[in-house]
Amino acid sequence: MLVSSLGIVATVSADYGDALSKCILFFEGQRSGYLPRGQRMTWRMNSGLKDGSDIGMDLIGGYYDAGDNVKFTFPMAFTVTNLAWSVIEFGQFMGSEKQNALQAILIGTDFLFKATGVSGRIVAQVGDGFSDHNCWERPEDMDTLRTSYVVNTSVPGSDLAAEIAAALASASMAFQSADAKYSRTLLKRAIEVFDFADKYRKSYNSAMKRGDTCPFYCSINGYMDELVWGAAWLYRATKSQKYWDFVQKNINDIQYLGPSYGWDAKQGGVFVLFSQFVMNNTGSNPFVTQADNLVCSLLPNSPTQYLIYTPGGLLTQTGQNLDLSAASSLLILIYAQYLKNFNRQVHCGNVVADASKLIQIAKGQADYILGKNPLGMSYMVGYGNNFPQRIHHRASSLPSIKDHPQQIKCKDGTPWYQSKKPNPNLLTGALAGGPINSDKFSDDRGNAPESEPTTYLNAIFVGVLAYFKGNP
Repeated sequence: MLVSSLGIVATVSADYGDALSKCILFFEGQRSGYLPRGQRMTWRMNSGLKDGSDIGMDLIGGYYDAGDNVKFTFPMAFTVTNLAWSVIEFGQFMGSEKQNALQAILIGTDFLFKATGVSGRIVAQVGDGFSDHNCWERPEDMDTLRTSYVVNTSVPGSDLAAEIAAALASASMAFQSADAKYSRTLLKRAIEVFDFADKYRKSYNSAMKRGDTCPFYCSINGYMDELVWGAAWLYRATKSQKYWDFVQKNINDIQYLGPSYGWDAKQGGVFVLFSQFVMNNTGSNPFVTQADNLVCSLLPNSPTQYLIYTPGGLLTQTGQNLDLSAASSLLILIYAQYLKNFNRQVHCGNVVADASKLIQIAKGQADYILGKNPLGMSYMVGYGNNFPQRIHHRASSLPSIKDHPQQIKCKDGTPWYQSKKPNPNLLTGALAGGPINSDKFSDDRGNAPESEPTTYLNAIFVGVLAYFKGNP
């Protein structure tokens, strides 16, 4: 490793295949419920085996969203959507990891199927967020409130339901060749859930009270972006005219929000996803225009650039860390493929970008995350020689059941939380939150914004790594 006089670290080329394997392996550390045969992250055990019993449902399984032990359905669905999109677009580059990616999707879709198993009702969350965040304990030891929260026809949640529809529709496409029967089952449920989202329109924030999903995952953008997103995925999966019409009719309701993309903002995804269907149209359309705007917002020297780069090269914005970098990289990589298919360029004033330029930008972001940065730090746990040791993650930071079979109760884990020692269990593949607005990073368990991993960040990065594994 060499450090230049500017503080920029020169590293050997990234091993995208190794990073992809680890990025997918991370999801095994987030699993809830009965762990399947072949579980490779062996320090984890079964957990949450009574989930859903308070409302007479089987809600065992799924994923804990981050470093806590709560199952939030909204970000879990977004996680599944991005894993599925990655398989659809770049599965051909994944090699043997495609099967592991499908297994990661399956854990999520099986839970989403359970969460939507009662007509007119959708489970939004399992576990009380305030109760959980008051404790530092292993998921295997949970004695916190495992309350189940639902939306229904009286207190609906269109944003939640529509994101689930997007997840199931995209997953149905990812599974088409591997399991056609399961694919059809997912698509059928996606259609049903979307109908619920459209018929009973309201943000799920209104159904959530203190201790519920909001303030942890509030839907700030409202529900219209999710409705259009869900319809866009259903159009791609079915080619049904009614979903095409729905997207065209409602796209103007989300344009003003800009091309953002994350668990609460789907408009950037809508513009890129739908652009492939209209890119050869001679007339103007908002999808290609807004997808181009997304590119121009981050293209260096573009007259409309408003996203900035740190001195080390990380794409950033106020209050953002690796989420923006990874999400933007995935979108522009996918858009680059569509541009190549139609032999098209993006014009940002007098600055022109072709597909190769977008790929170059995304590669720079991936390399930064994997260690080509001023600190010479990989922000992926277990990748490279220098990576975060003290991530904000209960299961990783506490001794495993094998090493400490006695229960660790709510406050008994506090000494481990406060410890400056590295986490005893390696959550391989976990992406730390990363640096915020600078190239500095605090490897501190108590600094959740910088050190906490999330399923949706990893899910987005899977597609980026898959592309560069096949196109280094």
